[in-house]
Amino acid sequence: MPDTSAPRVPFWSLIAAGAALVLGLALLKDQTARKVNLAVAANAPKVSLPRLDGKTQSLTAGQVTLVDFWATWCAPCRASMPRVEHVFHDYTPKGVTLFSINTDSDSADRDPTVREFLMANSLDFPVALDNGAAQDAFHVSVLPTMHVVGKGGGVVWSHTGAMGANEERELRRVLDEALAEK
Repeated sequence: MPDTSAPRVPFWSLIAAGAALVLGLALLKDQTARKVNLAVAANAPKVSLPRLDGKTQSLTAGQVTLVDFWATWCAPCRASMPRVEHVFHDYTPKGVTLFSINTDSDSADRDPTVREFLMANSLDFPVALDNGAAQDAFHVSVLPTMHVVGKGGGVVWSHTGAMGANEERELRRVLDEALAEK
């Protein structure tokens, strides 16, 4: 006969506790992954993409670049765009380049859709159009995704998800540090 005097922990309580532990570890890992040491960053992949204005954009050695992957259909991307616009205007004069990479599907209406999106949201930064090559090169699977590439060509910061006030402050701090690097 089983001992019924010991308190029993419901099975679902154990499942919930395990899920909370896994989520907590994932969040801790994500926070750790965002803070990349400027001295040990991996090299950014070499990508070159056509822009809406007909020019081609590539990562430039010796320059700090904010690489932003987004799509017009992505709600967190749309929420982040005003902050990206402000960072673009504040940091371009300091020498930071924005490599804004649209990842909408490569269709006949892509160009007008992206242009309309930019006009409707009063965004004036240059936009490159990805056919999937840049997403693959940077291993982007979640939108929006941002990377800061330092003067040495390494990825010094990464962020996935919408950019709120705290993330914008962190991005500005990272850009300032990257600009100060020799």
